[in-house]
Amino acid sequence: MGRGTDMSVERKIIMLVDDNATNLEVGRNTLESLYRVYPIPSGDIFLDLLEHVLPDLVLLDIEMPGMNGYEVIAALKKKPKWKEIPVIFLTARADEGSELKGLSLGAIDYVSKPFSAPLLLKRIENNLQIVEHKKQLQDFNASLENMVAQKTFQVVKLQNSIMNTVADLIEFRDYTTGSHIFRTQKYLKLLLEKTLEEGIYTEELFSWNLEHFISSSPLHDLGKLAISDSILNKPGKLTPEEFEAMKKHVEIGVRAIRKIEENMGGELGGNSFLRHARLIAGGHHEKWDGSGYPLGLQGTDIPLEGRLMAIADVYDALTSVRPYRRPMPTDKARKMIESGSGTHFDPSLAHIFSKVADMFAAVARSESYN
Repeated sequence: MGRGTDMSVERKIIMLVDDNATNLEVGRNTLESLYRVYPIPSGDIFLDLLEHVLPDLVLLDIEMPGMNGYEVIAALKKKPKWKEIPVIFLTARADEGSELKGLSLGAIDYVSKPFSAPLLLKRIENNLQIVEHKKQLQDFNASLENMVAQKTFQVVKLQNSIMNTVADLIEFRDYTTGSHIFRTQKYLKLLLEKTLEEGIYTEELFSWNLEHFISSSPLHDLGKLAISDSILNKPGKLTPEEFEAMKKHVEIGVRAIRKIEENMGGELGGNSFLRHARLIAGGHHEKWDGSGYPLGLQGTDIPLEGRLMAIADVYDALTSVRPYRRPMPTDKARKMIESGSGTHFDPSLAHIFSKVADMFAAVARSESYN
């Protein structure tokens, strides 16, 4: 069945803009069996009509009194709601410069007058198909982007749910530390925001997925799941032998995260969430002067993730209840962190800590389980 006789398909709108009445009549007679045709005698009237009706395609004469075709298409391209309307120039000009100018202004085709009716119809049909395919591709891309966004949201939601469950398991095993995992996450965020604000380590931090860094931090004590209850929850100070066993939680946690990375395939460290988790777990007990564990790293050889977590982790340990001591007052904990600058802690980050110490204290008070 012909396109013009299929009443179930709404016919596309063609606007024919030409100051010559004969050309308008010929054009309408050529097109009206297939399209809804709007014959328009000037550029001004055409632009006024666009406020009420949007065409699927415009056939635009170049040489018109008042606004010529070049001026009309320039006006079209200035308005977002009109700029995508496809335009075919109709002109008696046959020189290459005129054609190039029309195409450079945004026309999709160029047809010389007098035109052949079958040729004009075929040009219109082909260009409308191109426009339709472009729209379908845009719709497909938009749908694909939406699908990817939904899947990403689901993955992040699942990831966060798993992290919270793991955190709960760790704290269930190590009940003496209370809400340590969630407090340290808040401390990390405060440190990170102030570090960025002060312009410290910006080049490295800007290369991170900062959301992944914060959300991966609950895995820093993952290895404690493998530590004996008799050591993990001992109601008193650990013996040197027990402390050596406790220190193993770092290496155990790193191995566990590394195994997950390897099982996911690809290069080790390719997943930024897991890479941050591994570097936090492996580096948060290292010390700036090289006296920490498990590797005895020194200075900036310690991953920045570990240096940030070291401050959050120690501050929380000092201000939390332990079976063998009461929590340290926040002002005293602040002084201990600051006194550890250059020995235990990165001096630049210890300086940042001093600027947010009051906010740390507020978190310690509000999140206390006492």
